[in-house]
Amino acid sequence: MTNPAPSKPMTIVVIGLSLSSSWGNGHATTFRSLLRGTRALGHRALFLECERPWFAANRDMPHPDFCELAYFDTPEDLVARHGHAIRQADAVIIGSYVPDGPAVIAAVAALQPERLCFYDIDTPVTLRRLQEGNEEYIARHQVPLFDVYFSFSGGANLDRLETDYRARRAEALFCSVDPDLYRPTGAPRQWDLGYLGTYSDDRQPVLKKLLIEPARRLPERKFVVAGAQYPSSIEWPDNVERIEHVPPAEHADFYSRQRFTLNVTRQDMVRAGWSPSVRLFEAAACATPVISDIWPGLEELLPDGEAIILAPDGDAVVAALRETDDAQLAAIAEAARQRVMSGHTGLARARELIAALASLKGSSAATTASAIDQ
Repeated sequence: MTNPAPSKPMTIVVIGLSLSSSWGNGHATTFRSLLRGTRALGHRALFLECERPWFAANRDMPHPDFCELAYFDTPEDLVARHGHAIRQADAVIIGSYVPDGPAVIAAVAALQPERLCFYDIDTPVTLRRLQEGNEEYIARHQVPLFDVYFSFSGGANLDRLETDYRARRAEALFCSVDPDLYRPTGAPRQWDLGYLGTYSDDRQPVLKKLLIEPARRLPERKFVVAGAQYPSSIEWPDNVERIEHVPPAEHADFYSRQRFTLNVTRQDMVRAGWSPSVRLFEAAACATPVISDIWPGLEELLPDGEAIILAPDGDAVVAALRETDDAQLAAIAEAARQRVMSGHTGLARARELIAALASLKGSSAATTASAIDQ
């Protein structure tokens, strides 16, 4: 981005899936990193989270120090409680997977905020659902309402948003990492290979191929899988430790205890390419070498053999665990960390966000009631 930052601080309202709880979602850590960055740049943010029992019972950040955090129950309650803040904000950003998403979008657009944007942290999934007629989180006709449709996925998805879905402006806004929270801790190595992620039907076959089967083949090695919602029917090898949840405050230590960490990508993201997960950046920031499945665009972010090891199958994982020496590990880890620190921190991403918002002139006719009712 070459647009200059605004001359005065901006007030931003973000309506997202969750900020208070990182349980069972990657949205919270993404928003935390981004909003810490905006705060460091001198801007103010209010995060509005829809009350849900799962998150309410598992809050690991109920009082963030980098933004205000408030809640709402329904789209009508959102307007009643926070309508004034939405109208007065310099920019309003609605995130993907917000409960009652289409109704929330319609209610917010009707308030005609100065700048209205969408941040899709699930773009390939969103596009597949829209193609199937699934409008649970955003309706197809609502895509053109936004001044900017920010996407955590780049590449061809941006063209699809503009050509097939009439997005006025689609821009990549990758996930990011907070280097103050994700860094090498010096913790002693405990596992040869680990994985951090919530259970997903479409990730599980890859997890089985790249971690569970290698664990069976290497009974003398130690493995770990941390994350919620894994079915009790999964048969874990004896050398695979299971951890239900690792709170973000302990992520850096968790990564630092791994000789390698595994990155597994949802199939929608694999097919779309250019969809780096926040876990990828977090592990690299902790100087933990990453073994990953393969998708378009990954090697441009982290070159294979230099800053990451790409594994098409379990044989490649077993070979990496057996054949990579400490010097190679250190070189791969440092190369990845340098790339992430130079371009994928929360501060770097916040600069991109603020520059895009500053380039907008404000609300347009697309947010009128007639557009909402199309």
